[in-house]
Amino acid sequence: MNNVIHSKLDSLASRLVESNDSREEDGEDDDAIFAELEAEIENDADAAVRDRGLEQLRLEMQRAKEMRENAHGRYMEITNEKEAIRISANEPHCVIHFYHSNFRRCEIMDKHLAKLAPKYYATRFIRVFVENMPWLVEKLAIQVLPCLMCFIDGVSKDRLIGFEELGNNDAFETAVLELRLANSGVLQKARNAYESGVTYNVSSSSNTRKLRRSGQTDHDDDEFDL
Repeated sequence: MNNVIHSKLDSLASRLVESNDSREEDGEDDDAIFAELEAEIENDADAAVRDRGLEQLRLEMQRAKEMRENAHGRYMEITNEKEAIRISANEPHCVIHFYHSNFRRCEIMDKHLAKLAPKYYATRFIRVFVENMPWLVEKLAIQVLPCLMCFIDGVSKDRLIGFEELGNNDAFETAVLELRLANSGVLQKARNAYESGVTYNVSSSSNTRKLRRSGQTDHDDDEFDL
């Protein structure tokens, strides 16, 4: 498939997010986006490219609608522990921010994650208040906040504790956090979610299938008692 069609497919999910933020759930804007991209693909001179492009577009549109219905593209809070467990177990790619409302660095982390959620539409981003998640906090041995847990196919693959790996500076750029999460393999854009072999490299130190307690702490971050 040519690069023009790939580019249009890549933009589909973000456009759906934008349309969803500015309208009621009537589906009219979705249909307009689909019709526009469908018309551009049908104008391609290569019949094989047209056929592949239209099929991929239909699959992409359906998948994007399903993900949007499941709050993909938005950074939101989950207050029910069972729901947080369900999301971490069922979403192919998921980032969970364990936070406390009294900790300033958790607020800083929130701002950066809110920027990343629409960009990586195929990754689910949620925040959970530690006092609402006693079982998860104990199971994951979370002691220092902010703490990001990265789940891939229901398995805990990596964790980011405090700001130590982000320069230990409150003024770090979103791109620094983005790169750190990319190294875990948890960040996925919409089209990449369907295509095999399109992943980030994951170091052996962060690629683990066991929940483990981190031996490192950042003394500028906040510890809390269970």
